[in-house]
Amino acid sequence: MTHVPSAAQFDPASATIAVVTYNRSGLLSRLLTSLATMDPKPGHIVIIDNASTDDTTDVVESFRESLEPSALVYRRLDTNTGGSGGFSEGMRVAYELGSEWIWLMDDDVEVLPDGLAKMGKWAPRFKSIQGRRYDYDGSAFYWQYRVAEPLGIPIPFAPAEFDESGFKPMNSGCFEGMFIHRDIVQQIGLPDPRFFIYWDDQMYGWLASRKTQSVIVDEFVLRRTREIKQWDMGIRHMNASSNAYRYYIMRNRAYIKKYYRSLDVYNPLLFGLGTSLTFGKELIRLVFVERTFRGTSNLFRGLRDGRKIAKDASWQPMPPLLAATAEA
Repeated sequence: MTHVPSAAQFDPASATIAVVTYNRSGLLSRLLTSLATMDPKPGHIVIIDNASTDDTTDVVESFRESLEPSALVYRRLDTNTGGSGGFSEGMRVAYELGSEWIWLMDDDVEVLPDGLAKMGKWAPRFKSIQGRRYDYDGSAFYWQYRVAEPLGIPIPFAPAEFDESGFKPMNSGCFEGMFIHRDIVQQIGLPDPRFFIYWDDQMYGWLASRKTQSVIVDEFVLRRTREIKQWDMGIRHMNASSNAYRYYIMRNRAYIKKYYRSLDVYNPLLFGLGTSLTFGKELIRLVFVERTFRGTSNLFRGLRDGRKIAKDASWQPMPPLLAATAEA
């Protein structure tokens, strides 16, 4: 029998859902519809718009009444800061609102009606929680919740099954559903906007796991609403990518290296192996998912620019919010 914790200590009004969107008003509308009908609802819903050029602003405003005007906070950024910058800003706004819990998500999901209640059941026990989500076709989406720390890469075949406890320890994170307590945000600071896209959530989840017991729980709370081209590998899928992702996948390895060095966990040989495996994986993705060899130049550009970041002696990790509070 699966263990189900008590929700008695969780107040839904103490939670904020923070969404990052960019030029996908149709998907955002579907997500906002799900937020308007969920029960219970969070205390606030923060929408970070990465300088969209479509009708995103109008779409958000059309939901203001159904989401309760006081609960909806809309921030349109002046420039596109990528998912990393958007989630950093979303976390900042939610934190400054006094939120105890912050639930991050992209615009290409919808929340199941009892999603917040399901996450809240685990809130009295853990402070960094990841729920499960359905893929576009309704199947269970497999997320790589464990990181091989010395390599700095996810473990692709970590067990998918849950035992009777209903949770599994994780040392990673995914901004498509990360549910995190303000105490942990205070200690590790905001997500690093310098990543722009890719590796940012894995790094943030890894940092959180160094401060608290992080878990993925056997609760379906989200559903993906965007179909992505995939290569069916049987027990796993490999998604299509883009030239921008290929560039940042390799460039941002340098940021992981910087964080590792700052925390004295960097092993040059093993981390280099992780970078090589990442490069190889992206080549496989190009050939078997996207059926092309074009795009490899973006991998090499990312490596080149990553070397410049690695040499930057002025670089510092994101500061804890404790320090900022003390200075204020």
